[in-house]
Amino acid sequence: MYKLFTSIKSKLLAITACVFFVTITISCNQYKKNSTHANVPDENIDDGKALAAIHCASCHLLPDPSVLNAASWEKGVLPAMGPRLGIFFNGFKEYSSAKFDRNIGASFYPSQPVINSIQWQHIIDYYTALAPDSLEAGKLDEPIENNLPLFKPMLPAVQFNNPQICFVGIDTIMWPRTLLLGDVTSSSLYRFNNHLQMTDSLHGDGAIVDIDFAEGKSMACNVGVIVPNNGKFGSGSNLIMTANNTLRLDTVRLFDSLQRPVQMTATDFNIDDKEDYLVCEYGNLKGALSWMENKGDRKYERHVIREVPGAIKAYIKDYNKDGLPDIYVLFAQGDESIFLYTNKGNGKFDESRLLRFPPYNGSSYFELADFNKDGFPDIVYTCGDNADYSAVLKPYHGVYIYLNDGANAFTQQYFFHINGCFKAIARDFDNDGDLDIATISFFADYKNRPEEGFVYLQNNGSLSFKPFSVPETQSGRWLTMNAGDLDGDGKIDLVLGNFSAPIMIKSKVDFQKGPAFMVLKNMGR
Repeated sequence: MYKLFTSIKSKLLAITACVFFVTITISCNQYKKNSTHANVPDENIDDGKALAAIHCASCHLLPDPSVLNAASWEKGVLPAMGPRLGIFFNGFKEYSSAKFDRNIGASFYPSQPVINSIQWQHIIDYYTALAPDSLEAGKLDEPIENNLPLFKPMLPAVQFNNPQICFVGIDTIMWPRTLLLGDVTSSSLYRFNNHLQMTDSLHGDGAIVDIDFAEGKSMACNVGVIVPNNGKFGSGSNLIMTANNTLRLDTVRLFDSLQRPVQMTATDFNIDDKEDYLVCEYGNLKGALSWMENKGDRKYERHVIREVPGAIKAYIKDYNKDGLPDIYVLFAQGDESIFLYTNKGNGKFDESRLLRFPPYNGSSYFELADFNKDGFPDIVYTCGDNADYSAVLKPYHGVYIYLNDGANAFTQQYFFHINGCFKAIARDFDNDGDLDIATISFFADYKNRPEEGFVYLQNNGSLSFKPFSVPETQSGRWLTMNAGDLDGDGKIDLVLGNFSAPIMIKSKVDFQKGPAFMVLKNMGR
């Protein structure tokens, strides 16, 4: 009897264990998990997905786990996001934060965690378990042809040691025309003539990253400290051409205590016949889009339009023809978006979001350009900033075109994959009546596709573009690019600036020994 009872009990236990095992197996196989997180329970993922939809989507578009590899989520993005929810520790690991930075204020982070540690772990489980082990390389529909006779590369005679060029600009107001160059290493601004001979230089107390050229005097935008920080070290000063044809920065700054400003543009916003300025303070954790109202006697009053970091590029255009200057602007931090601010008069603006991008895009630049010649501005946009928490090549980096339906609704109509794409300039470079696109990449795949550093997209009609490159452009790592008729022959030239900082992907070329800049002289008709 005892043996029989024991036998029945053993069989029941075996059946129960089998059912339990099958249940757990089915549960664990509900999601397709990566190899390093195969044992994460499904219920953790379910909970983490629901929590992410609440807390992550409250600040920006909700990212899907598939857009980054598991290691980037686990070691980069999520540790950076934790403090935003008031979470500064996970287990025995402390997350890096700026909670002791007096520049951002005590109320920047939540005073108490928004969620508990178990819930936070479930968000981690959701993203790390369902992410791929590695991202697939972007598919290249058409190879980049390494031969472009339209442009002739030209180099300056002077050699810079470890060039870190943060600005290149062609001054077409002066004659003869000149090229200005901003260098981070020396905190200097250099001027070259149209034969690429250095004619002047001046030393400052920071990096000039933008110049708004004007007759007689221009506005120089000094970012202050170029690496990410929350300090208010940026400024704006008049750049003056003296009587003996030399450059001088006005000793009295018009604007000061700005958070990493990257652009300043003159206009009269309130139509009082005084020159105001639009200022993009890119910042880091804090920043703003503002306009400086000219009160006379070199006094300005700051008006904040949107107090978030990331304002990186803006255009002033009276789109509705009411006589008031409106603003198109790209924000490239967190809630990455292009906004239109409609001027309602008296310094007031209505905000409308034209395009919204996911926070992992790494938005870097945009331009307004009418590709289909319908009279409405379309948008050419680049994403490729990889100096973040997920420094891996991304298949969605590149150049995009969004067409305007005439009512400021934009639809994507073109994409060309370029790893780390940083800027795109749309001009009719070959003078055939349509817009071509010149692009640079600062985070190119220098090992496998070094030609990505500079790509020229020749317009063949109907938004069909053929990609070209210039072999000589592989000698530099291009952070900045500008276009203009440098030699006055009626054709649009290009100038590229080499910022030879260390890179995440090794290159066969030592960019620190490369040219400070390169001019691509237009040889077309």
